[in-house]
Amino acid sequence: MKRASAAVSVALILLLAACAPAANTYAETAARPGFWPGLWHGFICPITFLVSLFNDHVGVYEVRNDGHWYDFGFVVGILLAASVFHSPRYTRSRGDRRAR
Repeated sequence: MKRASAAVSVALILLLAACAPAANTYAETAARPGFWPGLWHGFICPITFLVSLFNDHVGVYEVRNDGHWYDFGFVVGILLAASVFHSPRYTRSRGDRRAR
C-alpha cells in the first residue's frame, strides 16, 4: 500500500512539474498569460520551486505575463495550494502525539 501511494505521489509530482511556467520562444506573439495561468502556476509553485533548484530551464514565475491579473491569480493559487496541502486532514491531532 505504501509503495503504491509513493508511486502515485511521484507520478503526480512529475505531472505537475511538467506544467511549470516558462517562456515559449516559438510563440512570442501569442497572448500573454493572465489570471487562469497565474492561478495554475501559483498552485503548482511548491513543486515547481523544487524542480527549479535542479533545472535551470524551469521558472517558478512567468516573467512575460499579462500584469496584475496574472499576479493576482498567482497569489490566489499559492494560497489555494497552502490551504489544500496544509489542511487539518493532513496533520495529526494533538492526542495522537501524546499517545506516543
